[in-house]
Amino acid sequence: MTVDMTTTIPTGANSTTTSTSKTAVDYQSFLKLLIAEMKNQDPTKPMDSTQYVAQLATFSQVEQSVQTNTKLDQIMQSSALSQADALIGRSITSADGKTSGTVASVRLASSGLIAVLANGTEIPVTSGISVKAAS
Repeated sequence: MTVDMTTTIPTGANSTTTSTSKTAVDYQSFLKLLIAEMKNQDPTKPMDSTQYVAQLATFSQVEQSVQTNTKLDQIMQSSALSQADALIGRSITSADGKTSGTVASVRLASSGLIAVLANGTEIPVTSGISVKAAS
């Protein structure tokens, strides 16, 4: 029985970057582990072809998960920008109730949205804030 397997490795999968996400590290580790296993198998007892196919299927699932996470990150960023637009010109009060004012601009930081009030004060847009139509 001859099994012909072809797999496509995404562009950049073997390149090293300075800012590698945890998912990319897991992806790279999985690929290295699979290759090491194939190189070090006993030639007198080669790996069963069904195990090989199962590992390639797992490899494909990992690849799809990485791509899905990238798309979800893009959707989340787009959603955050839509929320930012809706806040401009509104009255906002911080979760502790100590800071309030009209939102002049909104900044998208790595931690989330930050509303910048007309007086320059910044309020992180988190749970507990109050947003109202400007009076």
